[in-house]
Amino acid sequence: MKAFLREPLVHFLLLGAALFALDAWLRQPPAASADPEIVVSAGRINTLAQNFKRTWQRPPTQEELDGLIQDFVREEVLYREALALGLDRDDTIIRRRLRQKLEFVSDEAAALVTPTDQDLAGFLATNADAFRIEGRATFAQVFLDPGRHPATLAADAAQLRDVLNAAGTATQPAALGDSLLLLEPRYEDVSRSEVTRLFGSDFAAALFAQPAGQWVGPIASGYGVHLVRLDAMTPDRLPALAEVRPLVEREWANVRRKAAGDAFYEGLRAKYRVTIKMPGRGAGAPAGAGPRSAKP
Repeated sequence: MKAFLREPLVHFLLLGAALFALDAWLRQPPAASADPEIVVSAGRINTLAQNFKRTWQRPPTQEELDGLIQDFVREEVLYREALALGLDRDDTIIRRRLRQKLEFVSDEAAALVTPTDQDLAGFLATNADAFRIEGRATFAQVFLDPGRHPATLAADAAQLRDVLNAAGTATQPAALGDSLLLLEPRYEDVSRSEVTRLFGSDFAAALFAQPAGQWVGPIASGYGVHLVRLDAMTPDRLPALAEVRPLVEREWANVRRKAAGDAFYEGLRAKYRVTIKMPGRGAGAPAGAGPRSAKP
């Protein structure tokens, strides 16, 4: 974290926060007084007219523009009076909105950084599991129910495996095993995650490790055991950056924004000394509660 705090981006964020706070302070309206003044500038009127045009796809009539101006004046009057009464203090919604606006400064600054190909390639390599393209398999399976072979399961599986390998394509494999309506005798081009969902992770790992073109097993699943023949398989692979560039860019930006936001907060947090006064050991208070100080 200390290294991150030394980055120019963090300095930019802190400067942005200071400017943001200064701008907010300078723009604070005066408290309600005996002779307040509200100036609706030409720039403000143009902004009102442009917002209307973007919404309705036409400029406002003079009557509509007068209504927009009066609505702005009404909002400004009520806003100033609410501030004068202190209605903005201890308001959860306002606190959250102000927090969001300040965090927006951090997000906008982070978004100004454009990653290089080297940045993205490094991010892809570091987070390979998140972008890996999973393998796929085409295979046949014959199910054996352990309940029907209580003492001879291993021998029956070995005998049936030899029969299947000797018969080749001259027999219907499903007719030789035990019936299980939940499973198909053959699966075409299914992903590793789908195999895992159907048969379990141990079965999937064993299946993708088998040689193609011959019956092997038995391989256990949550149902019992299976003889399987792997006919085709594409292994898991890490794609080239060009294949997944938009996805990598998006995830890189998300991680960068999160890291920049955390560093931005830590820089601001260092300005404060926080004391947390835990409730005493009264009814419902957690054991060991009491005053303590939280260091930045």
